[in-house]
Amino acid sequence: MNTKHADGRMQQRAIPPLIINWLFEYGREEHDHRGAVIHYFDKRSIKKLQRDHGRRPIDRLTQYLDAYLVESDGTVLTVGHRFKRFYRT
Repeated sequence: MNTKHADGRMQQRAIPPLIINWLFEYGREEHDHRGAVIHYFDKRSIKKLQRDHGRRPIDRLTQYLDAYLVESDGTVLTVGHRFKRFYRT
């Protein structure tokens, strides 16, 4: 389930629903210490994607592998592209 804000951001930032599904399935999870969870791709999750779906399809979708999403209680709050590294606390 997505908020209107998340749907708008997905469209603005050209992030396809497939990437959102993969973020939930393969992405690394980090708690933001405010009640939400951030999902993003790291090296381990990209390797797992390549193992499950093949290297060529993932190489063609590399422009989307910097995507992240923020969710709370199963609802996607927002999505975007990472420009900076996520620092773990």
